[in-house]
Amino acid sequence: MQNFKYPRAEKLKKNSEISLLFEKGKWRTSENLRIIFLKDKPSLPVEKGKFGVSVSKRYFKKAVHRNRLKRLLRECYRLNKDLFRSAFGEKTIAMLFWVSPEMPQKYQDVEAQFIKLCEAQKK
Repeated sequence: MQNFKYPRAEKLKKNSEISLLFEKGKWRTSENLRIIFLKDKPSLPVEKGKFGVSVSKRYFKKAVHRNRLKRLLRECYRLNKDLFRSAFGEKTIAMLFWVSPEMPQKYQDVEAQFIKLCEAQKK
């Protein structure tokens, strides 16, 4: 049985974790999605996986559009959590970005790009 929850413990919120992610993380890109992630290493122990999303104000001036995209990205992660964990690892801190000024027409477009990003990481 899959766990489709996105509890508070999985949300990336601490400034210290976000700054560590930007300092030591690795970037991957697939079409309109970009992810920065940091895997668990002996020098940088990660106690449990955390995930966050971000949409730039530069591309989407209206908060309504940014919030919609963030909801879509979180929903993608929530429904495909097992695929994400198999691709990036169980103990991974990650942040997902939308890097295109165009708004996706439907959820399936975002999900297809998310799955493509995870599949590319597996290889």
